[in-house]
Amino acid sequence: MSSRFSLESIIDMEKWQQLQDSLSLVTKMAVITTDYKGIPVTAHSHCQSFCQAIRQDESLSQYCQKCDARGGLEAVRLNKPYIYLCHFNIVDIAIPIIVNNQYMGAVMAGQVKLRDNPMELEQIVTRPANADANRKFKNLEPEYSSLPELSYDEVVTISEMLYHLCNYIVEEAISKNTTIEMYRQALHSEKTASEFLADHSYRSIQTFKAELDNTLIDNQISKMKNQQMLASNSMLQPAFDYIYTHKSENVKLTDMAALCHVSPSYFSRIFTKETGENFSVFIPHLKIEWAKQILETTDLSISEISNELGFSEPSYFIKSFKKFEQLTPARYRQIYKR
Repeated sequence: MSSRFSLESIIDMEKWQQLQDSLSLVTKMAVITTDYKGIPVTAHSHCQSFCQAIRQDESLSQYCQKCDARGGLEAVRLNKPYIYLCHFNIVDIAIPIIVNNQYMGAVMAGQVKLRDNPMELEQIVTRPANADANRKFKNLEPEYSSLPELSYDEVVTISEMLYHLCNYIVEEAISKNTTIEMYRQALHSEKTASEFLADHSYRSIQTFKAELDNTLIDNQISKMKNQQMLASNSMLQPAFDYIYTHKSENVKLTDMAALCHVSPSYFSRIFTKETGENFSVFIPHLKIEWAKQILETTDLSISEISNELGFSEPSYFIKSFKKFEQLTPARYRQIYKR
């Protein structure tokens, strides 16, 4: 379980858009970037007129959305670019952005036709025969004919180039931001200590230490609240997002299933497959992991930790902790406190 980065928080989206526009011109492909939920974080670069018309049609756009969703999921599963045919046999590519095993988003490129199809690309979504759809396509034949054409080898080369380029840029941005953040924290810690000494010069060292400890406790709780978990099955991500941002709640399986728009039974099955634990075991186990972090790094009382993590009573927290760790929270703190 690791902290999730977001594309918007680590890169300059305005510059990213400029890069995307340039890549679109060079590759002759329409390009758009989405986050890990499939939500666009950039504007579409050079969307073809045929695809614009189709995506604006209420009855046909749903198939475009299904293509995008399934293409993105397949790219994540394969951990590499996924080339496929849309419901109009137009070539699209889903290019996952994956850093430190975290799926951060995807670059969706394509809207071109193939001069050849040696690999027999999969049509990821099949649209049922429909007279109205055929009529609309007939009206858009000139736009369809004007779609750029590339060879299969050209499409593969472009997909690999975009994959390595985008992931390299994001990795470098994360490395740079991490270094800057560490420097800021170091400066902040030094400034905090100096300000405390200046503002409380007549207080005892013990009083100063207690106030500084409280600051560190607040920082640790804040860091925990910003933790996240990446689900390999993106359908589960809304549930994990909620669980990690509502640590003091006792979340219910039925509520999480509704959040993911699936039935409770199906949610339970894929959740267990994802985590290796039943939902009823995973949640208390996760809370105990959070409790261990607090015990190791702060001086919060057992009662305060119990309340922070949503346990009904401190006694129940102690019982749950002992069930997973075979020792009490107090004893754990004695052994492992940093």
